[in-house]
Amino acid sequence: ENKQLSHYDTLIKLLEEKNEKLNQDIQKLSNKDEQKENDNTLSSNSKHSSTYTLDLLRSSKLLKIFSGHSNNVNSLQYFSFDGDRFLCSGSSDNTARVWDLDNNKQIQIFNGHSGTVYSAKFSPYHRNHNRPTICSASYDNTIRFWDIKTAKEYQTFKENSTYALTIQFSSFTDGKYLCSGSSDGTIRLWDVETSKALHVFNGHGNGVWCVEFSPLQSSSKDTNNIGVIGGAGYTICSGSSDKTIRLWDIENTKQLVAFNGHEGYVPSVKYSRNETSIVGGNVICSGSGDKTVRLWDIRTGKQIHIFKGHTSYVWAVEYLPSENGGSDTSIICSGSGDNTIRFWDIRTNKQLHEIKGFDDDNGIYSFEFVPFDQGLKNNEKSKNNTSECCGYTLCYGSRNGLIRVLG
Repeated sequence: ENKQLSHYDTLIKLLEEKNEKLNQDIQKLSNKDEQKENDNTLSSNSKHSSTYTLDLLRSSKLLKIFSGHSNNVNSLQYFSFDGDRFLCSGSSDNTARVWDLDNNKQIQIFNGHSGTVYSAKFSPYHRNHNRPTICSASYDNTIRFWDIKTAKEYQTFKENSTYALTIQFSSFTDGKYLCSGSSDGTIRLWDVETSKALHVFNGHGNGVWCVEFSPLQSSSKDTNNIGVIGGAGYTICSGSSDKTIRLWDIENTKQLVAFNGHEGYVPSVKYSRNETSIVGGNVICSGSGDKTVRLWDIRTGKQIHIFKGHTSYVWAVEYLPSENGGSDTSIICSGSGDNTIRFWDIRTNKQLHEIKGFDDDNGIYSFEFVPFDQGLKNNEKSKNNTSECCGYTLCYGSRNGLIRVLG
Protein backbone atom coordinates (compact mmCIF):
# COMPACT_ATOMS: atom_id res chain seq x y z
CA GLU A 1 0.00 0.00 0.00
CA ASN A 2 2.88 2.36 0.86
CA LYS A 3 4.57 1.55 -2.47
CA GLN A 4 1.33 2.32 -4.30
CA LEU A 5 1.01 5.69 -2.55
CA SER A 6 4.63 6.46 -3.33
CA HIS A 7 3.95 5.65 -6.99
CA TYR A 8 0.94 7.96 -7.05
CA ASP A 9 2.97 10.72 -5.38
CA THR A 10 5.61 10.41 -8.08
CA LEU A 11 2.99 10.59 -10.85
CA ILE A 12 1.38 13.64 -9.26
CA LYS A 13 4.75 15.35 -8.95
CA LEU A 14 5.56 14.64 -12.61
CA LEU A 15 2.16 15.97 -13.68
CA GLU A 16 2.66 19.13 -11.61
CA GLU A 17 6.10 19.70 -13.16
CA LYS A 18 4.72 19.22 -16.68
CA ASN A 19 1.82 21.54 -15.91
CA GLU A 20 4.22 24.21 -14.60
CA LYS A 21 6.41 23.90 -17.70
CA LEU A 22 3.32 24.16 -19.92
CA ASN A 23 2.26 27.34 -18.12
CA GLN A 24 5.76 28.78 -18.59
CA ASP A 25 5.67 27.97 -22.32
CA ILE A 26 2.26 29.59 -22.65
CA GLN A 27 3.55 32.69 -20.84
CA LYS A 28 6.58 32.90 -23.16
CA LEU A 29 4.34 32.69 -26.23
CA SER A 30 2.07 35.33 -24.75
CA ASN A 31 5.03 37.63 -24.09
CA LYS A 32 6.29 37.15 -27.65
CA ASP A 33 2.88 37.98 -29.09
CA GLU A 34 2.64 41.04 -26.86
CA GLN A 35 6.12 42.21 -27.87
CA LYS A 36 5.31 41.63 -31.54
CA GLU A 37 2.13 43.65 -31.16
CA ASN A 38 4.04 46.46 -29.44
CA ASP A 39 6.71 46.44 -32.14
CA ASN A 40 4.05 46.57 -34.85
CA THR A 41 2.34 49.46 -33.07
CA LEU A 42 5.61 51.37 -32.68
CA SER A 43 6.56 50.65 -36.26
CA SER A 44 3.13 51.79 -37.41
CA ASN A 45 3.41 54.99 -35.37
CA SER A 46 6.89 55.56 -36.72
CA LYS A 47 5.73 55.13 -40.30
CA HIS A 48 2.69 57.33 -39.71
CA SER A 49 4.73 60.17 -38.22
CA SER A 50 7.26 60.19 -41.02
CA THR A 51 5.17 59.19 -44.04
CA TYR A 52 4.55 62.79 -45.09
CA THR A 53 8.29 63.45 -45.45
CA LEU A 54 9.21 60.11 -46.97
CA ASP A 55 6.40 60.40 -49.51
CA LEU A 56 7.91 63.66 -50.67
CA LEU A 57 11.42 62.28 -50.88
CA ARG A 58 10.39 59.10 -52.68
CA SER A 59 8.81 61.16 -55.44
CA SER A 60 11.18 64.10 -55.19
CA LYS A 61 12.18 66.15 -58.20
CA LEU A 62 14.92 68.71 -58.69
CA LEU A 63 13.44 72.12 -57.85
CA LYS A 64 16.48 74.37 -58.16
CA ILE A 65 20.26 74.51 -58.32
CA PHE A 66 22.52 77.06 -56.63
CA SER A 67 25.85 77.41 -58.39
CA GLY A 68 28.82 79.54 -57.40
CA HIS A 69 31.10 77.38 -55.31
CA SER A 70 33.93 75.79 -57.29
CA ASN A 71 34.76 72.98 -54.86
CA ASN A 72 33.31 70.76 -52.11
CA VAL A 73 30.30 72.17 -50.26
CA ASN A 74 31.36 71.07 -46.77
CA SER A 75 28.62 72.73 -44.77
CA LEU A 76 24.98 73.72 -45.20
CA GLN A 77 22.65 75.39 -42.72
CA TYR A 78 19.13 76.71 -43.07
CA PHE A 79 18.08 79.88 -41.25
CA SER A 80 15.28 82.43 -41.45
CA PHE A 81 15.46 86.16 -40.87
CA ASP A 82 12.68 88.75 -41.03
CA GLY A 83 10.36 86.14 -42.52
CA ASP A 84 12.71 85.16 -45.37
CA ARG A 85 14.45 81.80 -45.82
CA PHE A 86 18.16 81.38 -46.46
CA LEU A 87 20.96 78.83 -46.69
CA CYS A 88 24.53 79.47 -45.66
CA SER A 89 27.34 77.32 -47.04
CA GLY A 90 31.05 76.75 -46.50
CA SER A 91 33.33 75.37 -49.19
CA SER A 92 36.79 74.14 -50.07
CA ASP A 93 36.99 77.12 -52.46
CA ASN A 94 37.84 79.17 -49.31
CA THR A 95 34.50 81.04 -49.27
CA ALA A 96 31.28 81.12 -47.28
CA ARG A 97 28.08 82.20 -49.01
CA VAL A 98 24.43 83.02 -48.32
CA TRP A 99 21.62 81.98 -50.66
CA ASP A 100 18.08 83.34 -50.84
CA LEU A 101 15.83 80.28 -51.08
CA ASP A 102 12.72 82.14 -52.17
CA ASN A 103 14.36 84.29 -54.83
CA ASN A 104 16.73 81.55 -56.00
CA LYS A 105 19.94 83.52 -55.90
CA GLN A 106 23.18 84.08 -54.03
CA ILE A 107 22.93 87.25 -51.99
CA GLN A 108 26.37 87.33 -50.34
CA ILE A 109 29.87 85.93 -50.62
CA PHE A 110 32.47 86.18 -47.85
CA ASN A 111 36.06 86.30 -49.11
CA GLY A 112 38.95 86.49 -46.71
CA HIS A 113 39.83 82.99 -45.63
CA SER A 114 43.06 81.66 -47.11
CA GLY A 115 42.07 78.02 -46.72
CA THR A 116 39.12 75.61 -46.89
CA VAL A 117 35.97 76.71 -45.05
CA TYR A 118 34.90 73.56 -43.23
CA SER A 119 31.88 74.98 -41.44
CA ALA A 120 29.60 78.03 -41.77
CA LYS A 121 26.78 78.88 -39.36
CA PHE A 122 24.24 81.65 -38.86
CA SER A 123 24.73 83.33 -35.48
CA PRO A 124 21.59 83.31 -33.29
CA TYR A 125 23.36 85.62 -30.83
CA HIS A 126 23.85 88.39 -33.39
CA ARG A 127 20.32 87.94 -34.73
CA ASN A 128 19.09 88.98 -31.31
CA HIS A 129 21.37 92.01 -31.47
CA ASN A 130 20.07 93.10 -34.87
CA ARG A 131 23.26 92.30 -36.74
CA PRO A 132 22.69 89.26 -38.98
CA THR A 133 25.98 87.39 -39.01
CA ILE A 134 27.60 84.33 -40.53
CA CYS A 135 30.40 82.58 -38.63
CA SER A 136 32.94 80.41 -40.51
CA ALA A 137 35.71 78.01 -39.47
CA SER A 138 38.71 77.48 -41.73
CA TYR A 139 41.95 75.67 -42.49
CA ASP A 140 43.68 79.05 -42.10
CA ASN A 141 43.45 78.62 -38.27
CA THR A 142 40.71 81.25 -37.82
CA ILE A 143 37.04 81.52 -36.99
CA ARG A 144 35.57 84.65 -38.55
CA PHE A 145 32.35 86.62 -38.14
CA TRP A 146 30.85 88.32 -41.19
CA ASP A 147 28.16 90.98 -41.45
CA ILE A 148 25.64 89.58 -43.94
CA LYS A 149 24.56 93.01 -45.18
CA THR A 150 28.06 94.38 -45.87
CA ALA A 151 30.09 91.14 -46.28
CA LYS A 152 32.66 92.71 -43.97
CA GLU A 153 34.57 90.69 -41.37
CA TYR A 154 34.32 92.31 -37.95
CA GLN A 155 35.39 89.66 -35.42
CA THR A 156 38.01 86.89 -35.43
CA PHE A 157 38.89 84.00 -33.13
CA LYS A 158 42.33 82.51 -33.68
CA GLU A 159 42.94 78.79 -33.12
CA ASN A 160 46.66 79.28 -32.51
CA SER A 161 48.66 77.00 -34.85
CA THR A 162 45.83 74.53 -35.60
CA TYR A 163 43.08 74.79 -38.15
CA ALA A 164 39.42 75.04 -37.21
CA LEU A 165 37.38 72.11 -38.50
CA THR A 166 33.94 72.70 -37.01
CA ILE A 167 31.81 75.20 -35.06
CA GLN A 168 28.45 75.16 -33.29
CA PHE A 169 26.50 77.82 -31.35
CA SER A 170 25.03 76.97 -27.96
CA SER A 171 21.42 75.83 -27.83
CA PHE A 172 20.95 77.83 -24.61
CA THR A 173 21.50 81.52 -23.73
CA ASP A 174 20.43 82.45 -27.29
CA GLY A 175 23.68 81.26 -28.82
CA LYS A 176 25.99 83.37 -26.69
CA TYR A 177 28.61 80.62 -26.67
CA LEU A 178 30.46 79.00 -29.53
CA CYS A 179 32.11 75.58 -29.52
CA SER A 180 34.91 74.76 -31.99
CA GLY A 181 36.87 71.65 -32.86
CA SER A 182 40.49 71.83 -34.01
CA SER A 183 43.02 69.74 -35.90
CA ASP A 184 45.09 69.30 -32.71
CA GLY A 185 42.27 67.30 -31.06
CA THR A 186 41.08 70.08 -28.74
CA ILE A 187 37.63 71.57 -28.29
CA ARG A 188 37.31 75.22 -27.34
CA LEU A 189 34.43 77.02 -25.73
CA TRP A 190 34.19 80.71 -26.67
CA ASP A 191 32.23 83.67 -25.33
CA VAL A 192 30.89 85.32 -28.50
CA GLU A 193 30.27 88.60 -26.72
CA THR A 194 33.82 89.02 -25.35
CA SER A 195 35.71 86.94 -27.97
CA LYS A 196 37.44 85.05 -25.14
CA ALA A 197 38.18 81.33 -24.99
CA LEU A 198 36.59 80.12 -21.74
CA HIS A 199 37.81 76.54 -21.66
CA VAL A 200 39.75 73.95 -23.65
CA PHE A 201 38.58 70.31 -23.57
CA ASN A 202 41.39 67.80 -24.04
CA GLY A 203 41.01 64.08 -24.67
CA HIS A 204 40.84 63.34 -28.38
CA GLY A 205 44.05 62.01 -29.87
CA ASN A 206 43.53 63.65 -33.24
CA GLY A 207 41.52 66.27 -35.16
CA VAL A 208 37.95 67.04 -34.02
CA TRP A 209 35.72 67.08 -37.10
CA CYS A 210 32.34 67.76 -35.50
CA VAL A 211 30.86 69.22 -32.32
CA GLU A 212 27.26 69.49 -31.14
CA PHE A 213 25.59 71.07 -28.11
CA SER A 214 22.85 69.00 -26.50
CA PRO A 215 19.33 70.24 -27.37
CA LEU A 216 17.66 73.11 -25.55
CA GLN A 217 15.91 71.89 -22.43
CA SER A 218 12.31 72.92 -21.87
CA SER A 219 13.08 73.63 -18.20
CA SER A 220 16.25 75.61 -18.99
CA LYS A 221 16.72 78.93 -17.24
CA ASP A 222 19.32 81.39 -18.42
CA THR A 223 19.67 82.60 -14.82
CA ASN A 224 21.46 79.34 -14.02
CA ASN A 225 25.08 80.35 -13.37
CA ILE A 226 26.43 76.96 -12.34
CA GLY A 227 29.56 75.81 -14.14
CA VAL A 228 31.91 77.45 -16.60
CA ILE A 229 29.14 79.17 -18.62
CA GLY A 230 25.95 78.49 -16.69
CA GLY A 231 25.43 75.30 -18.68
CA ALA A 232 24.30 72.92 -15.96
CA GLY A 233 22.66 69.86 -17.50
CA TYR A 234 24.09 70.49 -20.97
CA THR A 235 26.71 68.49 -22.80
CA ILE A 236 28.91 68.71 -25.88
CA CYS A 237 29.35 65.77 -28.24
CA SER A 238 32.39 65.50 -30.51
CA GLY A 239 33.65 63.22 -33.28
CA SER A 240 37.29 62.82 -34.19
CA SER A 241 39.94 61.36 -36.47
CA ASP A 242 40.88 59.16 -33.51
CA LYS A 243 37.72 57.15 -34.40
CA THR A 244 35.95 58.00 -31.14
CA ILE A 245 32.92 60.02 -30.12
CA ARG A 246 33.14 61.76 -26.78
CA LEU A 247 30.63 63.40 -24.47
CA TRP A 248 31.64 66.37 -22.31
CA ASP A 249 29.89 67.90 -19.29
CA ILE A 250 29.76 71.68 -19.68
CA GLU A 251 29.09 72.27 -15.99
CA ASN A 252 32.25 70.62 -14.68
CA THR A 253 34.21 70.55 -17.98
CA LYS A 254 34.85 66.79 -17.63
CA GLN A 255 34.63 64.00 -20.18
CA LEU A 256 31.61 61.82 -19.40
CA VAL A 257 32.05 58.94 -21.82
CA ALA A 258 33.93 57.82 -24.91
CA PHE A 259 32.07 55.81 -27.56
CA ASN A 260 34.30 53.27 -29.28
CA GLY A 261 33.45 51.16 -32.30
CA HIS A 262 33.97 53.14 -35.48
CA GLU A 263 36.89 52.01 -37.62
CA GLY A 264 37.33 55.36 -39.35
CA TYR A 265 37.24 59.03 -38.47
CA VAL A 266 33.91 60.57 -37.41
CA PRO A 267 32.91 63.72 -39.35
CA SER A 268 29.29 63.94 -38.14
CA VAL A 269 27.33 63.41 -34.90
CA LYS A 270 23.80 64.39 -33.94
CA TYR A 271 21.77 64.31 -30.71
CA SER A 272 18.23 63.01 -30.69
CA ARG A 273 15.95 66.02 -30.11
CA ASN A 274 12.73 64.20 -29.31
CA GLU A 275 12.44 62.78 -25.79
CA THR A 276 9.01 61.26 -26.48
CA SER A 277 10.10 59.30 -29.53
CA ILE A 278 10.65 55.54 -29.75
CA VAL A 279 14.27 55.77 -28.63
CA GLY A 280 13.84 58.75 -26.31
CA GLY A 281 16.23 61.66 -25.96
CA ASN A 282 19.27 59.70 -24.84
CA VAL A 283 20.74 58.68 -28.18
CA ILE A 284 23.40 59.96 -30.56
CA CYS A 285 23.80 59.01 -34.20
CA SER A 286 27.09 59.22 -36.07
CA GLY A 287 28.54 58.86 -39.56
CA SER A 288 32.07 57.69 -40.26
CA GLY A 289 34.86 57.12 -42.74
CA ASP A 290 34.29 53.40 -42.14
CA LYS A 291 31.15 53.77 -44.36
CA THR A 292 28.73 53.09 -41.49
CA VAL A 293 26.07 54.97 -39.55
CA ARG A 294 25.77 54.07 -35.88
CA LEU A 295 23.37 54.73 -33.02
CA TRP A 296 24.65 55.07 -29.44
CA ASP A 297 23.05 55.01 -25.99
CA ILE A 298 24.26 58.01 -23.95
CA ARG A 299 23.40 56.39 -20.63
CA THR A 300 25.37 53.19 -21.16
CA GLY A 301 28.01 54.35 -23.64
CA LYS A 302 27.14 51.32 -25.78
CA GLN A 303 26.38 50.98 -29.46
CA ILE A 304 22.70 50.30 -30.18
CA HIS A 305 22.67 49.74 -33.93
CA ILE A 306 25.03 49.76 -36.88
CA PHE A 307 23.70 50.60 -40.34
CA LYS A 308 25.64 49.27 -43.31
CA GLY A 309 25.05 49.97 -46.98
CA HIS A 310 27.09 53.00 -47.99
CA THR A 311 30.10 52.22 -50.15
CA SER A 312 32.13 55.33 -49.26
CA TYR A 313 32.70 57.76 -46.39
CA VAL A 314 29.60 58.99 -44.56
CA TRP A 315 30.04 62.77 -44.34
CA ALA A 316 26.76 63.86 -42.76
CA VAL A 317 23.97 62.43 -40.59
CA GLU A 318 20.69 63.88 -39.40
CA TYR A 319 17.37 62.78 -37.93
CA LEU A 320 14.39 63.08 -40.24
CA PRO A 321 12.30 66.15 -39.32
CA SER A 322 8.94 65.44 -37.76
CA GLU A 323 5.60 67.09 -38.38
CA ASN A 324 5.90 69.30 -35.29
CA GLY A 325 9.27 70.69 -36.36
CA GLY A 326 11.36 68.47 -34.11
CA SER A 327 13.10 65.22 -35.02
CA ASP A 328 11.50 61.92 -35.89
CA THR A 329 14.16 59.88 -34.15
CA SER A 330 12.89 56.62 -35.63
CA ILE A 331 14.54 57.52 -38.94
CA ILE A 332 18.17 58.54 -39.54
CA CYS A 333 19.40 60.12 -42.78
CA SER A 334 22.97 59.94 -44.05
CA GLY A 335 24.89 61.55 -46.92
CA SER A 336 27.95 59.88 -48.41
CA GLY A 337 30.81 60.09 -50.85
CA ASP A 338 29.06 57.25 -52.71
CA ASN A 339 26.71 59.97 -54.04
CA THR A 340 23.63 58.83 -52.09
CA ILE A 341 21.46 60.00 -49.21
CA ARG A 342 19.97 57.04 -47.36
CA PHE A 343 17.16 56.71 -44.82
CA TRP A 344 17.38 54.13 -42.05
CA ASP A 345 14.65 52.78 -39.76
CA ILE A 346 16.05 52.21 -36.28
CA ARG A 347 13.20 49.85 -35.39
CA THR A 348 14.04 47.34 -38.11
CA ASN A 349 17.70 48.25 -38.63
CA LYS A 350 16.94 48.40 -42.35
CA GLN A 351 17.28 50.96 -45.12
CA LEU A 352 13.95 52.55 -46.03
CA HIS A 353 14.87 54.68 -49.01
CA GLU A 354 17.77 55.96 -51.07
CA ILE A 355 18.18 59.18 -53.04
CA LYS A 356 20.88 59.09 -55.69
CA GLY A 357 22.74 62.25 -56.58
CA PHE A 358 23.38 63.35 -60.13
CA ASP A 359 26.38 61.83 -61.89
CA ASP A 360 28.39 65.05 -61.83
CA ASP A 361 27.85 65.55 -58.08
CA ASN A 362 30.72 63.13 -57.37
CA GLY A 363 29.69 62.69 -53.73
CA ILE A 364 27.38 64.30 -51.17
CA TYR A 365 29.21 66.19 -48.45
CA SER A 366 26.39 67.99 -46.65
CA PHE A 367 22.60 68.18 -46.57
CA GLU A 368 19.84 70.10 -44.82
CA PHE A 369 16.06 69.79 -44.50
CA VAL A 370 14.36 73.10 -45.23
CA PRO A 371 10.74 73.87 -44.24
CA PHE A 372 8.42 75.42 -46.79
CA ASP A 373 7.14 78.83 -45.82
CA GLN A 374 3.38 79.32 -45.71
CA GLY A 375 3.33 81.34 -48.91
CA LEU A 376 5.10 78.59 -50.83
CA LYS A 377 2.87 75.95 -49.32
CA ASN A 378 -0.32 77.76 -50.23
CA ASN A 379 0.53 79.31 -53.59
CA GLU A 380 3.20 77.28 -55.34
CA LYS A 381 2.52 73.68 -54.44
CA SER A 382 1.32 72.61 -57.84
CA LYS A 383 4.11 74.50 -59.57
CA ASN A 384 6.77 72.65 -57.62
CA ASN A 385 5.03 69.25 -57.68
CA THR A 386 5.10 69.20 -53.89
CA SER A 387 2.92 66.80 -51.94
CA GLU A 388 0.39 68.60 -49.77
CA CYS A 389 1.25 66.54 -46.70
CA CYS A 390 4.90 67.49 -46.80
CA GLY A 391 6.55 70.43 -45.07
CA TYR A 392 10.20 70.01 -46.09
CA THR A 393 12.49 70.07 -49.06
CA LEU A 394 15.95 68.52 -49.06
CA CYS A 395 19.03 70.58 -49.94
CA TYR A 396 22.39 68.93 -50.45
CA GLY A 397 25.91 70.10 -51.22
CA SER A 398 28.20 68.07 -53.44
CA ARG A 399 31.84 67.66 -54.32
CA ASN A 400 31.44 69.62 -57.55
CA GLY A 401 30.36 72.77 -55.65
CA LEU A 402 26.67 72.68 -56.56
CA ILE A 403 23.78 72.92 -54.09
CA ARG A 404 20.64 71.12 -55.24
CA VAL A 405 17.13 71.46 -53.81
CA LEU A 406 14.77 68.48 -54.04
CA GLY A 407 11.06 68.48 -53.30
